[in-house]
Amino acid sequence: MKILIIRFSSIGDIVLTTPVIRTVKTQLETELHFASKIQFKGILESNPYIDRLHFLHGSLPELIRELRKEKFDYVIDLHNNLRTRIVKIALGVKAFSLKKLNIEKWLMVNFKINVLPSKHIVERYLETVTRLGVKNDALGLDYFIPREDEVLLERLPETHRQGYVAYAIGALHGTKKLPVARMIELCEKINRPIVLLGGREDAEAGEQIKNYIEKKCRARDQADAKTVIYNACGSYALNQSASILKKAIYVFSHDTGLMHIAAAFKREIFSIWGNTLPAFGMYPYRTRFTVLENNTISCRPCSKIGYDTCPKGHFKCMKEIKFEFYLP
Repeated sequence: MKILIIRFSSIGDIVLTTPVIRTVKTQLETELHFASKIQFKGILESNPYIDRLHFLHGSLPELIRELRKEKFDYVIDLHNNLRTRIVKIALGVKAFSLKKLNIEKWLMVNFKINVLPSKHIVERYLETVTRLGVKNDALGLDYFIPREDEVLLERLPETHRQGYVAYAIGALHGTKKLPVARMIELCEKINRPIVLLGGREDAEAGEQIKNYIEKKCRARDQADAKTVIYNACGSYALNQSASILKKAIYVFSHDTGLMHIAAAFKREIFSIWGNTLPAFGMYPYRTRFTVLENNTISCRPCSKIGYDTCPKGHFKCMKEIKFEFYLP
């Protein structure tokens, strides 16, 4: 038997498909293929449960021609958008597809009517393969780091080698991440050595946080202050950032792909939510976590994905969120 799984994007969503990849491969006698976008090759190529990868790096017809040669028995569509529907029609084999919740999410965003199932997206992914006899093995998410991408503690600043908190400060949309002033406030409350993680686009915010904390400590001569910032934003590739998450004592994260990677390593996560909701089913999976969110405003959620800026201009979902947590 030969099976194709499709998920074109994004980082977090692909990580969330890993229980399906693992259970299909371990519970069925199958040759397992996976199709995604070429930019996500680094997430997938070390996964031992995948026999062959196919990437969308040109035109969709080009990918379809490649996939047709494989003569799959089944397609598992964990994206279920226009492009994956075209692929399924072109391949002409039995397909099992993710049931999307577009209507339920629309009702929640526009009318605050909650008819969303109390079910994680991973559970809904796994529902697509139940008719093949595949069951949830309860092992959580997977993330496999190539040996050459492992970041040794010796490569971190000396202040962080005895333990640190990782804080993923980035997010795809502006309304999913705290303003810099609130990130600074959060870092001060954490009061431990912190590694800031993100892409190059987050490096400037990371420097603002680092410089503010250092200047404040010097001005007040706070001998008891334990917040020491290492701004690693833009300095590490994704797998290297994953290695840093793996070694962290705790992880703070906005609703982003690094949060799900941290969950794959069973880190304890403090998950920060702005304009979107954990109720959409994308909260940390099978790991200990605390949700930090503002439930006192009526305009949230304002989108199922996010915006560059707050549509109402006040951004209270992030500006007025309370940092209520305890680090033992």
